[in-house]
Amino acid sequence: MAKGGLRRDIGLTGSAFLAFNGIVGAGIFALPGPLHASFGGFAPWLFPIFGLLVLLIALPFARLAATHERTGGPAEYVAPFGPMAAFQTGWLYFVARITALAANANVFATYAGTLWAPLGTSLGRGATILALVALLTWVNIVGVKRAVRALDLLTLLKALPLVGLALWGLGHAAQGLPAPGPVPPLSALEASALVLLYAFVGFENASVPAEETADPKRTIPRAILFTVVATAALYMLVQLGYAAVMPAGAAPTAPLAAYAEALLGPAGAILLAVTAMASVAGNVGGSMTSTPRVTYALSQQGALPGWFGRIAGGYATPANSILFMGALGAVLAITGSFVWLAIVSTLSRLFVYAACMAALPRARPGGLSWLLMAAGLAVCIWAAAQSKWESWAMLAGFVLGGFFLYGLARIQRGPRREQN
Repeated sequence: MAKGGLRRDIGLTGSAFLAFNGIVGAGIFALPGPLHASFGGFAPWLFPIFGLLVLLIALPFARLAATHERTGGPAEYVAPFGPMAAFQTGWLYFVARITALAANANVFATYAGTLWAPLGTSLGRGATILALVALLTWVNIVGVKRAVRALDLLTLLKALPLVGLALWGLGHAAQGLPAPGPVPPLSALEASALVLLYAFVGFENASVPAEETADPKRTIPRAILFTVVATAALYMLVQLGYAAVMPAGAAPTAPLAAYAEALLGPAGAILLAVTAMASVAGNVGGSMTSTPRVTYALSQQGALPGWFGRIAGGYATPANSILFMGALGAVLAITGSFVWLAIVSTLSRLFVYAACMAALPRARPGGLSWLLMAAGLAVCIWAAAQSKWESWAMLAGFVLGGFFLYGLARIQRGPRREQN
C-alpha cells in the first residue's frame, strides 16, 4: 500500500488502458469523414505523421514519469518551479481533462439518442449525461481496482469492433488498399492541427495515479509510449478502411456510422453506435480514474483546500475529488458543445505539456533532455498558435477560477500555521 491509504492496484495493462482510454474517445468516430473529404487518399497518413509529432511530447513526458513515483502527474513534475507553477499546471490539466470529459459525454448522449428517440430530446439528453457521469463516479469511488476492471471491459468493447470493421472494409473493398494521395500544403495541415492533436492527447492519464501503480517508474513510461504508437496504428487502420469503402465528397454527419451501415446494413449502424458509446464511456471512465488524483495531489501540497484530499477509508480512493469532478463535468457537458469543449481541452493540455517539458532538464540533466524539451516545445507552440481568441478567453476564465480556489487554500492554511 502506498502512503495516504492508497493501494497499488494498477499494473502495466491497467496503466496502458488508462492512457489508451485517455486518447481514444469521440474523435475517432468524427474524424474519418472530414479528413477523407479534405485530404483524400493522404488522410490515413496524417495519423503516423501527427503520431510522430505527439511522440515528441510523449518522449520527454515518459522520461519525466521515470523519475517520479508520487501521485499528481503534471502537478508533481513541475513542482521544482515552485508551488504556484505546480498549482497552475495541475489546475490546467484538470481543466483539460474535465472539458474533454464533458465533450465526450455530449457525444455519448448523441449516440444514445440514435438508438432510442426519447434520449435525443433535451430532457433525455440531460438524463443520459447525468446517468453516465453518476455511474462512473460511483464506480471510481468504490475502488480503483473496480474502476480499472471496468476500463478493461470498455477498452475491448471499443477496440475490437473498430479493428474488425476496418479489416472488413479493406477485405471487401472493390478497389483494394487505397493509394496514398498527394501531400497537402502546410496551410491545410495547420487548419486541422488542433483537431488531429485532440485525437492523440490523453496519454498522460497514466502518469497521474502513480501511487496506485505498481513500479510506476517503469510501468508508466512503457504504457505511455506503447499506447501512442498503438493508437496511431489503430487510427490509420480505421481511416484506410473508411477510404476503401466510402466515396469522395462531403462527409456524412456520423461518418463511421455511415461506413458501418455501408458494410453491414442497419445492423452495422447499431453496432457502431454501441461501439461509440463504449469508446466514449471508456474515455470518461479513464478521466474519472485519473484526473481526481490531480486535485487530490494539489490538496496534499496545500494548493487546494483540504476537502479535496480526503480519502474514503473503506474504499481507499479520493472520494471528494472524484465527486467534484463528476458534478462539474456533468454541468459542463449539459451546457457546452463538443467542439468548444474539445478545443479548450486541447489548448489547456498544450500548456501542461510545455510546462512539464520545461521541467525535464532539471529532473534528468543532459543534452538529450534539452533536445527533447526543445522539440516538444516547438510542437506545442505551433499547435497553440492555431487557436482562436475565444478559446484563449475561455481558458483565461478557468485560470481565474483556479486562482480563487488557490486563495481559499491559503486562507485555510493560515489558521493552521498560527496553531503550529
